[in-house]
Amino acid sequence: MADVIEVGAARGDAPPPAASAARRGAKSANRVGRATPYLFLAPYLVLFTVFGLLPIVLGLYLSVHQWDFQLPNRPFVGLDNYQELFSSDSAVFGDWWQSVRATAIFTVVSVPLLVVVPLGLALLLNRSFPGRTFFRAVYFAPYVLGVAVIGLLWRFLLDANLGLVNRVLGAVGLPSDTPWVTDVPWAWISLVGVTVWWTSGFNAVIYLAGLQDIAPELYEAAKVDGASAWERFRHVTLPGLRPVLLFVMTTTVLASANVFGQSFLITQGAPGTETRTVVWYIVEQGLRNNDAGRAAAMSIVFALMLAVVSLANFRLFRYRED
Repeated sequence: MADVIEVGAARGDAPPPAASAARRGAKSANRVGRATPYLFLAPYLVLFTVFGLLPIVLGLYLSVHQWDFQLPNRPFVGLDNYQELFSSDSAVFGDWWQSVRATAIFTVVSVPLLVVVPLGLALLLNRSFPGRTFFRAVYFAPYVLGVAVIGLLWRFLLDANLGLVNRVLGAVGLPSDTPWVTDVPWAWISLVGVTVWWTSGFNAVIYLAGLQDIAPELYEAAKVDGASAWERFRHVTLPGLRPVLLFVMTTTVLASANVFGQSFLITQGAPGTETRTVVWYIVEQGLRNNDAGRAAAMSIVFALMLAVVSLANFRLFRYRED
């Protein structure tokens, strides 16, 4: 009988059924294993396609058309909507670059404060002292409020005639008629100050998470070597927070550049259109003027601007790391 099995194997006869079934099961398991990551990614990919990729494609399509929601015909205009943004004799050139200027002013002024102030708060809140948890909650609390609440609240507080801020200033002998929301530079001071007060808590929490990941042994070794508090901050804390700093810097730049609610509700663009930002102008073109084509072109150009800034930010931090 053994001779028969050996002869059959030597002739290349089919393996036993059990071995074939095991091999097929292994192949099926390998296929399932390779597909498992994609199954987990499927919900995100669906959401990204519906709410990310498709709007981008639709925006590109709208940007090359004269798209008025109230008209049946939406002719193809090619790159005309883009050329108008860079042509000084177009109807939107002046307002577009004024909104870019306003956005740049707000971003340049607010980002350093939103990076440095939360870092200082995080360093203080990372220490051990009574009531630390309470103060952490207090500093983070404003961030949970919506922009509508923040805007209306501070619009009332900063009102030049009835606002509580001017009343308090007058009570302590300071000028009580400051035009916080109707003149520059006070309008910019108001927008930046409110934004820093509102969103610093979020960045502080991010910094706190990063600080707690730095090994305490590094600080102890630095103390043994005689490093001062500033030297420990410079050579231990900042290098340990570099990935967190990159995240905070990038998200803060993008959030500040996309500011809309604060200027829309607090200053209402005043004085004139001095504080009207890019997002506000895009919304105005698309919804109030029913010109979705121009609005889409503005959105794409603005997105490219932010992409360049973000890439420069990544490049800067990579250079420092190297």
